Order: sequence, then C-alpha cells, then structure tokens
Amino acid sequence: MRSIMALVLALGSVAVVGCAPPRESHPVAEKAAIRAAEAWLALMDTGDYEQTWEQAAEYLKTMATKDEWLQRLSAVRKIMGKKISRTIRSQQYTTSFPGAPDGEYVVIRYDTVFENKKAAVETVTPMVGTDGKWHVSGYFIR
Repeated sequence: MRSIMALVLALGSVAVVGCAPPRESHPVAEKAAIRAAEAWLALMDTGDYEQTWEQAAEYLKTMATKDEWLQRLSAVRKIMGKKISRTIRSQQYTTSFPGAPDGEYVVIRYDTVFENKKAAVETVTPMVGTDGKWHVSGYFIR
C-alpha cells in the first residue's frame, strides 16, 4: 500500500516534497487558498476525481496526464476508504519552491482520518494561477 500511495500521490507533489519553503505570513492569501483547497477536497471526497483534475493548477497537470491522475488517485482513495474527518494542522504561505515556478503558494497540512487509515496527513498546495485564482498544484497523503 505504501508504494502505491507514493507512486500515485507523487503526482503534483514536487512542491510539497523536499526543502521546506521559508516561512512568510500572508493571512488573506492563506484564507483564500484554504477555501480553494477545501472546495477541491470536497470534490475528491465525493469521488469526483475528474473535477479535481479540471480545477487543478496547470502545474499539477504537467506532472501527469488526466488518465494517469484519475487512475492513480482513484486507486489510492479506494485503499484509504471514506474520509471520516479532516482538520487543518498548519498553513504556510511562500513565493518559491525548489523545482517549481515562482508564484504564490500556500502549503496546507490536514490531519485526516480515513476509514482505512486512522492517522493520515494530507498536504494540499494551492497556487495562484494565471487567471488570478487559487488552484491546487500539489496533493500528497502520508
């Protein structure tokens, strides 16, 4: 199960893995990013993986094709089971990540309980797109 999760959730998670970005504070951006992340996660929780792809940042879409995203995500979420609860552990605004384009990002970590995994940490990384809106650019479950 661990190798499947690592393979699947590496999609779009380059911005999340590796060096931690420097800590900056931007409460307005953090609030907007959290709203975008939670709307996106709601789609995921209902199994609407196609919409998670459609609403994702272009950066995430460069990490895998739509078909790869759908196949891998549905496999991992099937293993995890239904989401029971999710609470924000932390959020961190930054303007740069190693290996990713400069821009506005918020790394949001959630303590999540799934049906088949009682203590997971989901990391969701929205970024501001060229349209000026927040879109998820990374998703990772640990």
